[in-house]
Amino acid sequence: MKLLGIETSCDETAVAVVESGRKIRSSVIRSQMKSHRRFGGVVPELASRLHTETLHIILDQVLAESSLGLDDLEGIAVTYGPGLEGSLLVGMTMAKTLAYFLDVPLIPTHHLHGHIYAPFLNDVPPEFPFLVVLVSGGHTMLIHAIDHGQFTILGQTRDDAAGEAFDKVSRLLNLGYPGGPCIEKEARKGNSSAFDFPRAMKYDGLDFSFSGLKTAVKQTVEGLESPICVPDVCASFQQSVIDILSYKAIKAAENLGLTRILLTGGVSANTPLRDAFSQLCSSRDWTFYCPEFDLSTDNAAMIAAAGYYTYHYFMNKTDTLGVTVQPSASLEVMKS
Repeated sequence: MKLLGIETSCDETAVAVVESGRKIRSSVIRSQMKSHRRFGGVVPELASRLHTETLHIILDQVLAESSLGLDDLEGIAVTYGPGLEGSLLVGMTMAKTLAYFLDVPLIPTHHLHGHIYAPFLNDVPPEFPFLVVLVSGGHTMLIHAIDHGQFTILGQTRDDAAGEAFDKVSRLLNLGYPGGPCIEKEARKGNSSAFDFPRAMKYDGLDFSFSGLKTAVKQTVEGLESPICVPDVCASFQQSVIDILSYKAIKAAENLGLTRILLTGGVSANTPLRDAFSQLCSSRDWTFYCPEFDLSTDNAAMIAAAGYYTYHYFMNKTDTLGVTVQPSASLEVMKS
């Protein structure tokens, strides 16, 4: 089954064709990063306008690269939420139009399901059950993945997401946007033990909190009399995030008797974080999964992969052209 995937939930315009939920025929991502950078974050109105301007161009490119025509497509998987309403509407409008005129199924796909299914595009797909550590700009979650589409949230952030904290600390240090790559680059030159930043809520269940960490960095920087060593601040901040994510992931896995951990989401592109999870799994003889770097951030291939399993196992084969976007869509169990 050749599915077209469309992802426009935030500031990446992405289209892909994936075959049978596993083989990427073509995947194109057009980043809006340069357009938003001067504002220090994503501007919703600008994001939706840029999606409108580029989505059809990327569609043509994907079809050409995959050597397929529109008539070869057997379904359209599209992100319906969560995300920016205007951005989601751009992708949904194109998806509905294509599904209607091609007379193929429209498969509304949850953005976070996409991140969970991104590693299924690896050579060796994950084996259920496993623990999902989903870390992105908008979400930080521990999820028990029981089987296809059967996801239970074990813990999540009560305030800032980890990726959001990276952005805010980067802005505080005048390093640029997005914060993740900027912080990681500086941290390579720093001492991760230079500052003892908090590991918030370490012993309080499986939820997270990163707002206090951001505040602690701000107070430390403002309280330093001598010029700050930016690499040391970045390395110490980054290590604090890695430590709390690792600690709670181990706790959740041990509570459930799980020996497989899947790290995914945009922040999973952080190399020290990947290395830390790889090492903790190796030391316990657990299995570690993580998407390829280019599939860690928002992309349409992961949406097509998730859409494949949604359609075949959990979606009623009914008309879905009446669905609408859900900017605050929660992670729910798929229903047959």
